[in-house]
Amino acid sequence: MAIRLVQVNFKSRDNSALGRFWAEALDWNASSGGNGATSVTPAGFVWTKPDAPVCIDVIDVPDPELVRYRTHIDLATTSAAHQAEWVARLKELGATPADVGQGDVPWTVLADPEGNVFCVLEPREIYRDTGVIAAVVVDCADPGVMARFWGEALGWTLRELTDDRARLRSAEGVGPYLEFLRSAEVKTVRHRAHLDVVPYSGGDQAAEVARLRTLGATPADVGQGDVSWVVLADPEGNEFCVLAPGG
Repeated sequence: MAIRLVQVNFKSRDNSALGRFWAEALDWNASSGGNGATSVTPAGFVWTKPDAPVCIDVIDVPDPELVRYRTHIDLATTSAAHQAEWVARLKELGATPADVGQGDVPWTVLADPEGNVFCVLEPREIYRDTGVIAAVVVDCADPGVMARFWGEALGWTLRELTDDRARLRSAEGVGPYLEFLRSAEVKTVRHRAHLDVVPYSGGDQAAEVARLRTLGATPADVGQGDVSWVVLADPEGNEFCVLAPGG
């Protein structure tokens, strides 16, 4: 069995407001359950479908500004005009330019209204069929180690591996890429964004947690208390959550 990447989880002070931003930005729907969380999903989204797209979940936490970001999303565009129009619209919605040391590059780095950094890419052929989210990108010390762990964890295919980058995608070739970029930064605190995974229909959460631990994951405590999901850390200490089937 395996797990599937179901969503990127953002920390926030106001889940409803940040959820609305991302819903308008992506032309998706925002759904708040009144429990400090807002789900942002495309129209017709069905949680249990094997080919369900990677979505966004926004969770309220105290002092999210004290948490660094190491995971971000890249958005795909179809033309230079599309990129320019989208950047302008995102700024109207509340995004602001961000400087992460990118220098003179063809993509645009922005931060959402709560400071979560993301990129609006120039048109790239590799992302022409990913949907609106081109890639989920994770900074790391060793892309090869991360690719091996996450490739086995998700059952995804390695599409590219260099000294500085590893790129994975689902074996079916659908949805966004999962990319690992070499970074000199060492993880010292928990992150503003993390990955949420869930067993496929018919899978067993406990069995998947055990399997992930044999691959190198370790238990993690982020103050979650008694919850239905299990918090683990990958080989570089990046926390992620294994959700129970059915949410």
